[in-house]
Amino acid sequence: MIDLGRLRKDPQEICALIKRKEPSFAIERLCSLDSELAKVRLSVEALRQQKNELAAQGKSGITDALRTQSIEVSKKLKNEEAQLEELEQAFNNLYLACPNVPDADIPQGFKEANKVVKTVGEKPHFSFPVKNHLELGTALGWFDFEAAATMTGANFALYKGDGVLLLYALSMFMFKNNLKHGFKPVQVPYVVNEASLVVASNFPKFKDQVYKIGEDELYLIPTSEVSLANLYRKHILARQELPIRMTSWSSCFRREAGGYGSAERGLIRIHQFEKLELFTLCEPESSPAEQERMLACAEDILQQLGLHYRISLLAAQDCSFSSAKTYDIEVWLPGQQAYYEVSSVSNCTDFQARRGAIRYRQEVESKPELVHTLNGSSLALPRLMVALLEVYQQADGSIKLPEVITKELPFK
Repeated sequence: MIDLGRLRKDPQEICALIKRKEPSFAIERLCSLDSELAKVRLSVEALRQQKNELAAQGKSGITDALRTQSIEVSKKLKNEEAQLEELEQAFNNLYLACPNVPDADIPQGFKEANKVVKTVGEKPHFSFPVKNHLELGTALGWFDFEAAATMTGANFALYKGDGVLLLYALSMFMFKNNLKHGFKPVQVPYVVNEASLVVASNFPKFKDQVYKIGEDELYLIPTSEVSLANLYRKHILARQELPIRMTSWSSCFRREAGGYGSAERGLIRIHQFEKLELFTLCEPESSPAEQERMLACAEDILQQLGLHYRISLLAAQDCSFSSAKTYDIEVWLPGQQAYYEVSSVSNCTDFQARRGAIRYRQEVESKPELVHTLNGSSLALPRLMVALLEVYQQADGSIKLPEVITKELPFK
């Protein structure tokens, strides 16, 4: 949730920034509800105080005038308390739907306004017709999407043989990389409650994109970010404990309602996939540097694998709901003839921390302050596998993987 103090102090600036990110959001309505709520709360408190004073007077003897006045105050209080409850519900619903305030220095607009800030390597060239990963992996016996569709449904993946070994070899390779960059391993639950998804900012806005486990009122995680964002919920940390840097491997489950185009067949966009996540809690002034650190950690993987990629600073309307500033790392996929995101590195400032009451103290006696949270993919495994298959394919359909990953494999 955004800082209401900041909104009250400079409503014009904050409203303008929110509109840059989500033009349709009723930020002016949030401001007016906030003001109205403050007035009604003051009135209710005044009436409660008046009622208590009348009750105190009644201990010395109840007169007709006192009784009449007390009845009138009680009626008015009841009406205003009902109005207060209604206003609080309306305000809270809108407040939870308000996106994070984007940084003032990110581009305006949607995807077309994203700014490429770095390009590493060059697009690979081939002396033979390029195949996509679906053709390559199916011929090698690494995937069976038909079997997955039969046992589950469309847009699920089933890995086989060496495809499974590559998946786990990549996972271990990335784990080692993340540990080298100072991120500590955490293995999280794949099932969470509703409150956890509210803290992580998936709920209520994206409730239709998450798989629900019926009568248990539990949900499958769309990313381990959800679990990591709740690890220190309602904690007050000491400044000396920060930053806390974590990395987690998990399966991720996303409904992502809507059709898939032919260009997104195979592993490009699926409902269940594996991913290594980076997550950091830090002091507010450290979060810009932590975002760069996270980005460098994810980049290191692609550089070691010899893959061509670019980094884009996302425009306001392309940033995620909870993010103030996001970089996407996009790898070149020859079989798709396009760049595809393999990592998003986001600074969520105090947005999630406010929802989860995650705070720290500068000193033992200091007033608790909200931490900043950051998250990043390091990396999403399916698209990384796509890149490796398509970039390192040979004319005969075999895959010549880079040595840095073959040494992690039981096959060459």
